[in-house]
Amino acid sequence: MTRETILTQQEQVHRLMQIGAYLRQVREDHALSLEEVSAKTLIQPRLLRAIELGEIHQLPEPVYVQGFIKRYADSLGLDGTDCADAFPTEKILRLPQQDSWKDSPAAQLRPLHLYVAYVALIMASVSLLSFIVGRSAPGTTSSPNSRSAGQVQTAQQPSIGSQDKAAIGLSNSLAQSPTRPQTDKPVQIDMKLTAQSWIEVEVDGEVKLAEVLPEGTERTWAANNQVRIRAGNAGGVMVAYNGGQPQPMGAAGAVEEKTFSPGQSAAGLPKPESSQ
Repeated sequence: MTRETILTQQEQVHRLMQIGAYLRQVREDHALSLEEVSAKTLIQPRLLRAIELGEIHQLPEPVYVQGFIKRYADSLGLDGTDCADAFPTEKILRLPQQDSWKDSPAAQLRPLHLYVAYVALIMASVSLLSFIVGRSAPGTTSSPNSRSAGQVQTAQQPSIGSQDKAAIGLSNSLAQSPTRPQTDKPVQIDMKLTAQSWIEVEVDGEVKLAEVLPEGTERTWAANNQVRIRAGNAGGVMVAYNGGQPQPMGAAGAVEEKTFSPGQSAAGLPKPESSQ
């Protein structure tokens, strides 16, 4: 799955959630049930419910979804064409035109260059220090070869220590989630995005979030009964249940939904809910 395809699917889901929420609000304002709308539109109630909740994985091809939206909106007295046109059916998104990353200044300064520059700086510092010490100690001579060996050994030791520290820091960053304030509620979910993804979060039956979040976003939710999370790029969404080990919600580019409730094991994520 290409990045463009992932972005297109995320945009479709994001738009569908907005359109579905609007249609549901209008339906409830008219005191109509899904069954009544189904009788008018000849669309199955489960498909109408999927539209309202933005559950695109429960619906057929986008072109059919667009037709469903039009009939649904028309039945509520809305402009069905405008509502349907708001839902994209083709790959209309394009990545911004920009120079190749390889040509950017950031790409020119890579870890290897930093490493070489770091070692060169240390060697130069050691050489200068040796020269100063040699001149300040009368009668003490040191051969160029011994000085050179000492410089290389001294230069290598800090570089190895630097690599060890970097490896330890990276491991801790991946394996540990940030410390979160504990609450008195039985369900607490910590979330961190390692890649951009659209996210919908429902806490105790109330939708708290429905938008596309960038890489690096961190959020925490606490609930008395349950927290439900739906992600459009499950592989880029790390979640931790009640202080447990963070785990990805699924595969990269996959649309996944997880529900967390009291009493679940903190060592793993719950399985996706079965389709209605």
